[in-house]
Amino acid sequence: MPKTLPDFRPGGVLATSFTGTLSERHGTPVERLPTRQRLVDWLGEHGLAVRSCSAAQLDLARELREAIHLVATAAATGDGQPPSAVRVVNDCSARGTAAALLAADGERQWRLGTQSCVDDALGVVAADAISLVAGERDGRLALCASPTCRAVFLDTSQSRTRRWCDMNTCGNRQKKARLRARNADVATPR
Repeated sequence: MPKTLPDFRPGGVLATSFTGTLSERHGTPVERLPTRQRLVDWLGEHGLAVRSCSAAQLDLARELREAIHLVATAAATGDGQPPSAVRVVNDCSARGTAAALLAADGERQWRLGTQSCVDDALGVVAADAISLVAGERDGRLALCASPTCRAVFLDTSQSRTRRWCDMNTCGNRQKKARLRARNADVATPR
């Protein structure tokens, strides 16, 4: 029976959705890009359809994912930007030749070049990360309050006090853990 791969986590911001392809970084990591085809699938789901991916491109994608996570985390915490991660993000952004197009519905779409579509797609993701870290979005970068997750997300809530990258996963998990702890404390004789 084939192994079921974990679903991609939803997200409205391209760069942070990309970093979410590796979750539970501080617990038991969940890799959502274990194969080249999974990268192709993820890119397609985000409007960056490519036909294929080489092993080297998958390695580059994972390197970019981790670099984006590092620069976004530094931005969220107010720490200095790690030079090697900045270099990876900038190199991937400069490598791509994708063009932004305005669709009939008013949404932005991307036209990827014919030479190396994966490089173009990663360039789009890197450019999105630059926009996010540079503060060009309405919202603030924040870290998930789950100690095993610590994913970076864009908090667009009115009060800018959102605690979880995703309420349906991390938020619920943490609330259930607090409830179990409370119930265990009540059940423990004193």
